[in-house]
Amino acid sequence: MTRAPEVCYRRTMNPSRTAKTIRPFLVMDIMEKANTMAAAGRNVIHLEVGEPDFDTPECIRTAAVAAMTRGRTHYTDSLGIPELRNAIAEHYERTYGVTVDEGRIVVTAGSSPALLMAIACLADAGDEVAMTDPYYACYPNFVKVLGARPLLIPTGSPDGFQLSPDRAAGLLSKATKALIVNSPANPTGVCLDTDHMNSLAELPVPIISDEIYHGLVYGSQQHTMLEFTDDAIVINGFSKAYAMTGWRLGWAVFPKALIRSVQKLQQNLMICAPSIAQWGGVAALREAEKDVADMHRTFARRRTVMLAEMARHGFNVEVEPTGAFYVLVNMRRYTADSRAFALDILDHTGVGVTPGIDFGPGAEGYIRFSYANSEKNIVEGVSRVAAYLKTL
Repeated sequence: MTRAPEVCYRRTMNPSRTAKTIRPFLVMDIMEKANTMAAAGRNVIHLEVGEPDFDTPECIRTAAVAAMTRGRTHYTDSLGIPELRNAIAEHYERTYGVTVDEGRIVVTAGSSPALLMAIACLADAGDEVAMTDPYYACYPNFVKVLGARPLLIPTGSPDGFQLSPDRAAGLLSKATKALIVNSPANPTGVCLDTDHMNSLAELPVPIISDEIYHGLVYGSQQHTMLEFTDDAIVINGFSKAYAMTGWRLGWAVFPKALIRSVQKLQQNLMICAPSIAQWGGVAALREAEKDVADMHRTFARRRTVMLAEMARHGFNVEVEPTGAFYVLVNMRRYTADSRAFALDILDHTGVGVTPGIDFGPGAEGYIRFSYANSEKNIVEGVSRVAAYLKTL
């Protein structure tokens, strides 16, 4: 009797097409290389990372410790603890004069999950999601992971990097299920003015307004999209203005018609935001006003210093930022490959900067500088880069 040959099955573990094709977040590559250089003894100045260099205010840390001590370490409601949702509603009334029903608020594990769920609520595979070019580096990746397609709307220095409602209207189609706006914007630091916001709110497409840099606006008043329409998803969080990047805490305001949908997504994908962080968020909104104002004043001074140093060294800053903590510099006279150029700058000067290509084809040839660092390091970092540019 002949035995059948044994069949050997080899288990393979190959990454999906999505995992293989997703673009890296280049600023993280730069930061990690800079950290490796610093660990080897190199004097490195970080002007690449968009992270406040302040400690989280003490009142927030105290509230989190108290939450742990009281045993508030379990799952919360999927939409967030009532105390935090109430504090967020108070924040909109106090800051913008806008009344927001607490039932429209979803607390999330940072603003990124809020954005991912917002897109998932509106777009199916094959749909389009519109955004500006330049854009925040992760926007198109969120869209692609969900099987949808990014629709890029060009902006540039001639129009102050303002998103033109007329240009957007000309590109939208039945396949376009959402338009992402970002004000103050990353990487430009530009804030949408009220005329643009009002006109964008009238477009026949749902708006997802990323407002994570609110609280970091200089020389003008900040405006939420909720001042112009209730038919929008507005995203914000605690990372930037409250120096809470590692706490992973954000929120979103949804139209009532979408609340059950986003609640189901939250229950399945994240369950809830971290419980201890949520209690810290309550303290942030109700007790940290002075700390936030102090950090804002510091960022405003750093912005002035960086712009002055760049002007002194002849950097080509086409549009001065009015929010966030970034300056976008046109370096096209030196390079058409901003990624390679940023690595060259890091190698030759020890200064970490972010390549413009991270933010879309419209920013290729630009370099983003962050002033989330000390004035001393800003002056030294800009000086080092300027000296290197003179050798080219």
